[in-house]
Amino acid sequence: MVAEELRLELGHAVLAGKRWGDPQRPPLLALHGWLDNAGSFDALAPRLATRWHIVALDLRGHGQSSHLPPGAWYHYVDYFDDIRAALDRLGWSRASLLGHSLGGALASQFAALYPERVEHLLLIESLGPLTSTLEDALPRLRQALDQHVAFAARRPLRVYATLEAAIAARRAANDLSEDAARALVTRGVRAVEGGWVWSSDPRLTVVSPQRYTEDEVLTTLAGIRAPTRLVLAQPPTSYLPTAMMDARAARVTGLRVEHLPGNHHLHLEHAAAVAAALLD
Repeated sequence: MVAEELRLELGHAVLAGKRWGDPQRPPLLALHGWLDNAGSFDALAPRLATRWHIVALDLRGHGQSSHLPPGAWYHYVDYFDDIRAALDRLGWSRASLLGHSLGGALASQFAALYPERVEHLLLIESLGPLTSTLEDALPRLRQALDQHVAFAARRPLRVYATLEAAIAARRAANDLSEDAARALVTRGVRAVEGGWVWSSDPRLTVVSPQRYTEDEVLTTLAGIRAPTRLVLAQPPTSYLPTAMMDARAARVTGLRVEHLPGNHHLHLEHAAAVAAALLD
């Protein structure tokens, strides 16, 4: 199934994306992980299009979507404005949400914030955002501010002479197969003199100045009302420890968890198994 490209003019931003399936089917909005893009769902979306009409977005600063102006921060909460505006622009008063990693954190919190707008919640390797302790708050803020101030002095983006070189770099960074890395890289680079550079905004790598505490996340997740399916990699990803994810899952009424062998990008590497778990 060939995806259709789309661009959503939101006024404050332009979000690029891809769509699969019959527009008459129930709508599903897909949100990718940090430094990924809508290509993250190239293997999975055609398998889910038997049930849903799927739109996968490039989050702001990622893929082919617009960047923030110079000097601005990528604040986590601003993505909620983008999600709500995208749903409005698509004419979807209510839709299902699918999210991987960062996208799953956003989807789960959006479902708690606006339960009237979320039909089903499908999560891959995510349930709420990464958290921090109170003791970490001050040094984290200092580190983020220092990085933000120093950003203008950063060296130019690395230029990859060929697309294959960029794919090899992404494979090494995330332990991905060639097909999985190619899906992300072909949408995540732009041509420059001498080769290719990443199209994502480098400011996305600045440390987040603030994070939620675990208690805040647990309280938020209790607000989810949509039927929820969570798919987790086995063995567990290091920053999604079993005890933490079990505690979070216990806060979501009716949540069902499926553990599948694979790594953090298991929806790209094992799309058939993930699709079966989500369609069940």
